[in-house]
Amino acid sequence: MADATSAREFGIVAAAGGVTAPLGFTSSALHCGIKKVAAALDLVVIAADALSSAAALFTTNLAKAAPVLVSRDHLDRTHGLARAIVVNSGCANACTGKDGLANAERMAAETAGPLGCASDAVLVASTGVIGVGLNMDKVVPGIRSAATSLARGKGADAARAIMTTDPFPKEHAVTVNTARGSFVIGGTAKGSGMIEPNMATMLGFLTTDAQVAPPLLKRALTESARDTFNAITVDGECSTNDSLFALASGASGVVIDEELYPALLDGFLAVSRELALGIVRGGEGATKLIAVTVRDARSVEDARQVARTIANSPLVKTAVHGADPNWGRILAAAGRAGVMFDVDQATVRVGGVLLFENGLPHDEAAPEAAEQLKKATVQIDVNLGGGRAEATIWGCDLSAEYVKINGEYRT
Repeated sequence: MADATSAREFGIVAAAGGVTAPLGFTSSALHCGIKKVAAALDLVVIAADALSSAAALFTTNLAKAAPVLVSRDHLDRTHGLARAIVVNSGCANACTGKDGLANAERMAAETAGPLGCASDAVLVASTGVIGVGLNMDKVVPGIRSAATSLARGKGADAARAIMTTDPFPKEHAVTVNTARGSFVIGGTAKGSGMIEPNMATMLGFLTTDAQVAPPLLKRALTESARDTFNAITVDGECSTNDSLFALASGASGVVIDEELYPALLDGFLAVSRELALGIVRGGEGATKLIAVTVRDARSVEDARQVARTIANSPLVKTAVHGADPNWGRILAAAGRAGVMFDVDQATVRVGGVLLFENGLPHDEAAPEAAEQLKKATVQIDVNLGGGRAEATIWGCDLSAEYVKINGEYRT
């Protein structure tokens, strides 16, 4: 590994264009008829100009959807190469048996035809209602139309086409400037409910025009997801369809090796963090973003586990929603996380306001903490007092609107 200081002598600046911002990528999005609203985009093809390095992370849920199984198989067969990704929204194609697998394979084949590539060079993703079969009479004509109308500058349409209950589209891109040249990383993601990171939760798509070998691309995707997509939660639910993809076209001519790897990783982190926080801010019924940071844990894994338990606690989430500085709920969640620590050495702060220390409350500070809880972004800090490791998990509050959305999801 190159020296970290010299390797990080580069700059990252925001760029326009989302998932098609990097050179060598095009996309096309349209309404094929899966969603009931005629103006709602529900199908997108994201394509590289040529066969490119590819990597992906998939759900750890045992009930994996057909597109997850097909995409995983395709990447294994091509040894990390792909030409395109075809995505539909409005139907998860999950728990649909042999027909679902056949339909996912056909989506790949129909995309591959106009592109002139093998079907296993196409990856597939779906999102929507579980247990409903795809209407291929609508999907196939849509794919054929999208695959023959690819263009640059359509990243915003791609971001809209993958949405389900998302209140807004999510896309971001950056330019990474290095001594050996510049390259671009772009991305888009969807996710609002059923969000619990057990790989890289939601559907996410990252592209770069850097030249990256598949193993190095997979490494960057995995490491960047750990502190972004794998550090968010809305409702503690792990989906059947969670997938995060990365494609590298190499069109910039900048070759990523061990020396430039930190530049690629930091670029992935910059794009992924923006998309991940967008998912949490747009969580179903969410009104506040909650950042839970746990410090002085014995290990990073311990810190993550405690932070995740707090962020997922319905009692903590509802207290934040109601601006109730109930530090007891935070401490109780930390105490049941399965991580050993001395409560008498722990501290709890909300918005920087100390509410618990040395085994005793600071209730006189409750009014000040309540004001902090009224903000759009709420910071919760827990110090375990037993080590040096720390981690942050991002979540959101729990409102009555979440219950309404999910109570009416299929109706």
